[in-house]
Amino acid sequence: MSKQKSFKLSELAHITGSKLVGNDVLVDNLATIQNANKTSLTFVANKKYYHLLSETKAGSVIVDKNAETSNSINFLISENPYLAFAKLTKLFKRSDNKKLPFIHETAVIDKDSFIGKNVYIGPSVFIGPNCKIGSDVVINANVSVVENVSIGSNAYIDCGSVLGSDGFGFASSNNGYEKIEQLGSLIIGNNVHIGSNCTIDRGTLDDTEIHDGVILDNQVHIAHNVVIQKNSAIAACCAIAGSSLIGENFQMGGLSGVLGHLEICNDVKVGAHTLITKNINEPGEYIGIMPAQKHKEWAKSSIFIKNKDKK
Repeated sequence: MSKQKSFKLSELAHITGSKLVGNDVLVDNLATIQNANKTSLTFVANKKYYHLLSETKAGSVIVDKNAETSNSINFLISENPYLAFAKLTKLFKRSDNKKLPFIHETAVIDKDSFIGKNVYIGPSVFIGPNCKIGSDVVINANVSVVENVSIGSNAYIDCGSVLGSDGFGFASSNNGYEKIEQLGSLIIGNNVHIGSNCTIDRGTLDDTEIHDGVILDNQVHIAHNVVIQKNSAIAACCAIAGSSLIGENFQMGGLSGVLGHLEICNDVKVGAHTLITKNINEPGEYIGIMPAQKHKEWAKSSIFIKNKDKK
């Protein structure tokens, strides 16, 4: 069992670029503001939670410059409390004592694939032909890297994801469907995070591309020939259909979708449960969700929407 870590608050202020207001106490845990104790450090990143500062038992709190401080709590004043908190989670993470590089004995790696330096490959991982894994990559249990996949450095692939699988390509005929073989690749950039049970298809002829700094939540599907440009973030249970081009800094709320062959410009945010059906050429926030209603109220709303569309 790993020993509990503790830091002076001034050390944490230096690491996060924050200003210390109060006493330079020892901090030995991170906690939510509701469940913190005297040796905890917590954070408030949204002003609607400021009222909890008068109720918390935390000894120290990360806040922004607009929060009111008091003598009963020690504060780290930060330009971005949530980012400061994110940095500190790495300090307090319990070590799992993994020694890198490491390849589990149950992993299967094709002889024609390349594995870089300092890579972790967990139990029951499959890496097929013509794959290249960069340095400092973590591939957790039961991941399949099927074929023709390139993964850049410092990528993190969580359990059960499938990378480089066949895209959904079929040509219809009088006798049913003729499968289109997927001859392209999947290119994954540096510093990409892929959650559990995601599926990303390789391209048909051109490549599927996931650019640097992209983060995917669990259960995300990216179809063949999609390009997602850098620093985009996609929440759980989203899907992007084939051959869509997604710009930089794209943010996509959970349970949303993008139809195929669309183009989305840089700096677009899509709200939860929204379906994008046409190109987006202007940055901004887009949402198509309607809040849950009783059935009778929804029936009235749907009539209003239909009549408005006719005008």
